[in-house]
Amino acid sequence: MATTIKFTKMQGTGNDYIYVNTLSSPLQDPIKAARKWSTYHTGIGADGLVLMASYLYYVKGMDVVVVDCDYPQYSIKDMRKRDVNNIERNPHLGKAAFDLYARLKKRMYPIVESHPEAAIEKAKAFIEKETPPDIIFFDLPGTVNNPGVINTVATMDYVFCPITADRVVAESSLGFASVVNDSFMSMGKGNLKGLYMLWNMVDGREKTNLYDVYEKVAAELGLNVMKTYLPDSKRFRRESEEDGVRSIFRSTVMPPDKSLIKGSNIESLADEMLKIING
Repeated sequence: MATTIKFTKMQGTGNDYIYVNTLSSPLQDPIKAARKWSTYHTGIGADGLVLMASYLYYVKGMDVVVVDCDYPQYSIKDMRKRDVNNIERNPHLGKAAFDLYARLKKRMYPIVESHPEAAIEKAKAFIEKETPPDIIFFDLPGTVNNPGVINTVATMDYVFCPITADRVVAESSLGFASVVNDSFMSMGKGNLKGLYMLWNMVDGREKTNLYDVYEKVAAELGLNVMKTYLPDSKRFRRESEEDGVRSIFRSTVMPPDKSLIKGSNIESLADEMLKIING
C-alpha cells in the first residue's frame, strides 16, 4: 500500500530542495529515501540533451559543443567522466570507440562545465574559432530564481523545455516557460527566436487527460508544443559499463546503438529540431 509523504519544496539558486518532517512522516531509511528522490531523472533534461548531442555528432556528422550549467551536480560532465573511464577499462568499448573515431576522423565532442552566468563567455571561445560548431547545447537549471539562468536564456537562439505528465513537473515546466516567454518572446527582448515544450517520459499505454489539459494550458500561455515526444523507456538508462558487451543508448562518447534507436523517437526529434532551427 502506498504511503503519502508530505513535504515542503523550496527553490534555491539553481537547485530545488525538499524538506520532510520525519516526526509526522517517519522514514525507515532516510538516507535511502534521499538518494532515491534526488537521483537525476531519466529520459528528460540532461539525458535527452546527451542523446540529441551524440546522435547529431556521431550519426549526423554535425559539430556540437555541450555547456553543462547544471551547478553544482554537473550531471553531463560526470557522465563524460564515467564514459571515458569505461572505455579505458572495457576492451570491447575501447575498440568500438577507437574504430568510431578513426572512421569519423574526430574524437568526442567537447563538454564544458560552467556556472549559468558564465556560460556565454565559455561558449564564445568556440564561436570565435575559425570553424565554429554547428550547434551549442546548454543544460540549464529549470528555475527562474537564478538571474544567471534568465540572463543566459536571453542570449539563446532556441529553448526546448522538457515536460512530463506529472502535475508537479508539468506545472514547474510551464511556469518556467511562461516566464521566459513573457519576459523575452512576447516583449521582443533578447535573442530568443523560439521556445518549445517537449513531452518526455510518455507512456503510450496509459495516456492521461493531463496531456490534453496541459497542452491546452500551454496554448493559452502562447507556448509551442513539439509534435515529437520521447517515450518512457528503460533504454534511456542504458549507459556504458566497465565490463560486458551490451548495447549502449545513453553516452557522451558513442552514438546510440542502432538496435535501440527504433521506437525511441530520437530520429524524429532530431529532424523536428533541425527543421525549427534551420527555418
